[in-house]
Amino acid sequence: MSGGSAPSAHRAVRVKVPATSANLGPGFDTLGIALAYGDELVAETRDEPGATVRVTGVGEGEVPTDASNLVVRSAAHVFERLGRPVPGLEIAARNRIPHGRGMGSSGAAIVAGIMIAAGMLQSDPDSPLELSEDELLAFATELEGHPDNVAPALFGGLTIAWTTERGPRFKRLMVHRGVAPLVLVPSFTMSTELARSLQPKQVPHEDAVFNVSRSALLIAALTQSPELLLEATEDRLHQHYRGDAMPATRDLIGELRADGHPAVVSGAGPSILVLSNGPGERLRAADLVAERHAEWQSLTLAVDTKGATVESIPA
Repeated sequence: MSGGSAPSAHRAVRVKVPATSANLGPGFDTLGIALAYGDELVAETRDEPGATVRVTGVGEGEVPTDASNLVVRSAAHVFERLGRPVPGLEIAARNRIPHGRGMGSSGAAIVAGIMIAAGMLQSDPDSPLELSEDELLAFATELEGHPDNVAPALFGGLTIAWTTERGPRFKRLMVHRGVAPLVLVPSFTMSTELARSLQPKQVPHEDAVFNVSRSALLIAALTQSPELLLEATEDRLHQHYRGDAMPATRDLIGELRADGHPAVVSGAGPSILVLSNGPGERLRAADLVAERHAEWQSLTLAVDTKGATVESIPA
């Protein structure tokens, strides 16, 4: 970390960030949903430069615990972009979001760092600064490269994200209360970079039209008509190209969909998101997996409606 000496007044914040699932089938690089299952961090400024991160839970003993940690780098990015001194930081992270499973762990780490910086800036006794939603999304997208995961992590609910010449934009929508998410998590991981490398640069015209129709239908299904979710989650743009790289995911999705469950790859995979029409259908999907594929962990989750939160706490 760099950027000058730390402010003299110590500040501390608590940040919570939800897991996310992006794409949702046909909405490649555009649609994302926040899930009520996330990471919690407490960050405090210190007089010494640099950073120390204490991790418990997922990533403990694996992720960096110094200034190279993604949370720390993301916080520093905000301070530096705004021309503010980067403070020394002590961070305690309790992580629940699985890494490398398609549940937005890297996006959550980026958002956590940005929210830490936002909380510190807002509580600065000398020159308080409140960041707008557009600024939060812009900083997160600069670091993540695309907004489909960071938008729901920041703002909760179902988000449509897109980019313009002025930067990334988003629209947040409320999910119909009948939608009951189920996430199926395997023991193996998948590299997002590898998954994206399997995408062709061009797709057939009919496949593009197919996905446009299903993406439009998916918005209606998630917000108004959950009974349409099975058809609305059909995809020809990305999932089958990645199938050979994660055959267990591909095969289980096929099995679930054949049984009538709206199952899709969660993000880049290998986790699976099932967008069930009601808790009864979700239980039926979870029972199918428990009976035939006990090696997969089932997470029965709600849609997170708050997104990332930050609160000041006594230092």
